[in-house]
Amino acid sequence: MPANPLTHFNPQGQAQMVDVGEKTETHRQAMASGCILMQPETLARIVEGSASKGDVLGVARIAAIQGAKRTSELIPLCHPIALTKVSVDFAIDNEANSVHCTARAECFGRTGVEMEALCAASIGLLTIYDMCKAVDRGMRIESLRLLEKIGGKSGHWTAG
Repeated sequence: MPANPLTHFNPQGQAQMVDVGEKTETHRQAMASGCILMQPETLARIVEGSASKGDVLGVARIAAIQGAKRTSELIPLCHPIALTKVSVDFAIDNEANSVHCTARAECFGRTGVEMEALCAASIGLLTIYDMCKAVDRGMRIESLRLLEKIGGKSGHWTAG
């Protein structure tokens, strides 16, 4: 294990942006997911497309992609990354009255895209909340997590 495994801190304990200048450019991918739980009536509105603000999942997908693209503006020590692909999928779970969001981010670069995938999933779920809060303020966002990352020095990692 390195002397300081928390790479966003210098030896004096001050925050720093990690120097990735010497790292090799590789194809990098990450996948993250989360879900939002809600009342059955709220889920029905989303599925039927009858939410007062329109196509909830369509707007949430665009917001999630936009969130991935703006991650470095939201997370202070993230590097701006030239993303080559962002995809966002939503799955309806009628039994749990929830919507699951899975976001994937890719680039060819010197640092990973885990934060971009996590940010995309977060923003997608927050957009669903925003669009439906007038009818269900008790919605809960849960289980946001990284599922997989591929590329870079540390290689391939998957959640257990």
